[in-house]
Amino acid sequence: MSDYTPPPVNPAQAQTPLNPADEKLWATLIHIGGILFGPLPALIGYIVLKDRGPFIRAHSATALNFQLTLLITYVVGGILTIVIVGFLILAAAWVLTIVFGIMAALAANRGEYYTYPLSIKFVN
Repeated sequence: MSDYTPPPVNPAQAQTPLNPADEKLWATLIHIGGILFGPLPALIGYIVLKDRGPFIRAHSATALNFQLTLLITYVVGGILTIVIVGFLILAAAWVLTIVFGIMAALAANRGEYYTYPLSIKFVN
């Protein structure tokens, strides 16, 4: 017999799933955070919470995809302000951020899945 003792489990590796109420809360906060802070809340939520449940993974991924699409839109709109049309693109992106962010947050709060229209799928 050997006296081998396995190493202790690293607490960072042990991801406990979130309960449904917590998943709904975090998904709602990620969408609202996107309205206020851009892609940062979606990115942090995706990195930290994606393995904690299927609902939060789906919502953080769709929020991140939408926020990255908006980031591209803001850059293109900023460049096109030289030709005036950029101001319209920036205004439209700002309105879509608020409207779709609220719609997604309400869907997440109800426990429903939501997919942003007009977004490019970067992450799953």
